[in-house]
Amino acid sequence: MKEDRGKGKKSFERREGWFRILVLIVSGIILGVWSYLIRIFSIINFFIVIFSGKRHKGMADLSEYWNTEFYKFSRYMTFVSNVRPFPFSDVERMSKFE
Repeated sequence: MKEDRGKGKKSFERREGWFRILVLIVSGIILGVWSYLIRIFSIINFFIVIFSGKRHKGMADLSEYWNTEFYKFSRYMTFVSNVRPFPFSDVERMSKFE
């Protein structure tokens, strides 16, 4: 009986391992493009802060979404977690804009 459970778990882990290749390609491309946008937005936000004295809430929120999704991606790809990153799960963020 225990052997059957062991085989099922190995089969799941094997399929999950293969699926990570697809996640690496799809999420990796999306997060890579998104990271370039975040860099551009960071520079723009820097100048907004210098001239207006306030951060742009929308850009800060977008950056937080990227941070959260990249964190989920890193944890998933290193087998720390089985929580899949965007687009294989909903976009979420860990903290709120202050």
